[in-house]
Amino acid sequence: MQISLLRASGLAAGLAFGLIAVCSYAQAPAIVAASAADRAEAIGIFKELIEINTTDTTLGNVTTAAVAMQKRFLNAGFAASEVHLLGPAPHKQNLVVRIKGTGAGKPVLFLGHIDVVEALPKDWHTDPFKFVEKDGYYYGRGTQDMKDSDAALVATFLRLHREGYMPARDLVLALTADEEGGSYNGADWLVQNHKELVDAAFVINPDSGGIELEQGKPMVADVEATEKVYADYQVTATNPGGHSSRPRPDNAIYDLTTALNKLAAFSFPFELNGVTRAYFEALAGQESKQEKGQTAADIRAILAATPDMEAAARLSAEPGFNSNFRTTCVATRLAAGHANNALAQTAQANVNCRIFPGHSPEEIRKELMGIFGNPKLTVRFVSDAGVVSDTAPDRKAIVPPPPLKEVFEPLTALVEAIWPGTPVTAVMENGASDSIYFALAGIPSYGFSAIALERDDDRAHGQDERLPVDSFTKSVDFFYAYTKALGGK
Repeated sequence: MQISLLRASGLAAGLAFGLIAVCSYAQAPAIVAASAADRAEAIGIFKELIEINTTDTTLGNVTTAAVAMQKRFLNAGFAASEVHLLGPAPHKQNLVVRIKGTGAGKPVLFLGHIDVVEALPKDWHTDPFKFVEKDGYYYGRGTQDMKDSDAALVATFLRLHREGYMPARDLVLALTADEEGGSYNGADWLVQNHKELVDAAFVINPDSGGIELEQGKPMVADVEATEKVYADYQVTATNPGGHSSRPRPDNAIYDLTTALNKLAAFSFPFELNGVTRAYFEALAGQESKQEKGQTAADIRAILAATPDMEAAARLSAEPGFNSNFRTTCVATRLAAGHANNALAQTAQANVNCRIFPGHSPEEIRKELMGIFGNPKLTVRFVSDAGVVSDTAPDRKAIVPPPPLKEVFEPLTALVEAIWPGTPVTAVMENGASDSIYFALAGIPSYGFSAIALERDDDRAHGQDERLPVDSFTKSVDFFYAYTKALGGK
């Protein structure tokens, strides 16, 4: 989906892939604001999901959340035959719910993971597993990633069922385990073992995309077209050790920290591809004029036939821009030493990389070895299941899916209705998502969350994760209208 989806009509001029920019929707879907009761239900679902610990820890249990949502659907009158609780392990059950259509088209699948990253209460100013509303925000682990969208979709399916909505094709919601880590990825498991439940014309995955805000102003609506490749590496330094009273410069901790300091000072090469180029064209192009001053000038400079590397360096100071320009690698965990009075014999770090499309985990593993420049270090690949191996896969990024009109025309119309004047553009997801499993199965996947966030307030996986109340409200209204538009009549 290497396209720039701008509000203006006409062709996406100059794009090598020559695809048409989506400009209008003949029958724009209506925005029907949720009633007070519907809104309260959506908030209640959101609260319930946040307060169920679904981390991949001894305290977490994805099945508890899946069963809670199953109960809501069954109590609402969904047929038991259309509400499936299934998975590879007792604590890793997925929920698949279906609204039956007339069979006029292949189903649409909405995909949302319900597991979250671990959060330590001592690190937060609120309890991460309590749903707290404060100062115009909802706080709690998963408020951004991605129980907000899970709640909006569950509320949408319940509302459509109450209204007796009969779509032209089936609408399917899959709430899955282990996108954020663990050995039982639900999306992969469903594709491999129960594809008949999740087979679809295309997937809408709200785990990516959304509205970028700058001081409250919508700047651009991102739709994921491709994503980086996620990879973990185990970096290990070993040494015979010795007594701490006789420190030596060649001990394991020094070797490891020297290597990590080299990585911190290193920048992978600047790159653009069709998707990221279209994204920056939408930010600084003639149509949107979203970016101003030096930022706009720098964006134009990197889009030149010969990119201006000084402009790229200035833009790279903004983490969101930097991650669109290159592969990134950072140390995320450290372990070393066996006694306070001994030199460490082993020091180990996890280095997490998000690999720019076109490069493989094995290529980056070898590049890390070159950056460290120390043959005494080992760099080994760590799989999603935690298996450590001497080499990494050669798998590269997913191929962008085609820009289906049935996906983008209603999406663009709804963005215009809710966030007027905001250009819609294809982007590269800088994290990783479960879209990969459907892409590998030949099912196009599109990422859009309908969540508006300030660029500098991305707290997913971090401390005091929060979501603006207004963003959740608008996402609920968006998904109700968008789901009906995709389902048809």
